[in-house]
Amino acid sequence: MKNPIGLDAAQSQALATELNQLLASYQILYMNVRGFHWNIRGSHFFELHLKFEEIYNDLLLKVDALAERILTLDSVPLHSFSDYLKVSTIAESKGLHDGPGCIGSLLEGFRELLGAQRRILKLASEAGDEGTAAQLSDYIQQQEKLVWMLRAYLD
Repeated sequence: MKNPIGLDAAQSQALATELNQLLASYQILYMNVRGFHWNIRGSHFFELHLKFEEIYNDLLLKVDALAERILTLDSVPLHSFSDYLKVSTIAESKGLHDGPGCIGSLLEGFRELLGAQRRILKLASEAGDEGTAAQLSDYIQQQEKLVWMLRAYLD
């Protein structure tokens, strides 16, 4: 059976389930970075405050695009914070306000996202889902570069 965009419905549902877990992880990382933005202290306050704002704005755009992709696959995106906390592979970061701690937590979050996105990219390719594959491929490329830059900042 095919879904409205011509993909196998069962494969699309499996992808939507994986994308919902990714969506939840994005939402938790987004909230973590918002907290870093609000609570950062120290000599690098101004540059990190701005950088965290740039990152959380990008994460928010990706959250919306992921939810819309889930809808495109004829499924329903998760939309409650309690669901996000249950299925996210990224944990909440609490009490961080120093630059290295915030960036370390952010790097760990991106490591989780990259692993999940690579796994889903493989599933999307196997399902012939070019739309999901292209979206995640773009995210991976952007985040790999950001990880490199954040690691360079810490060195």
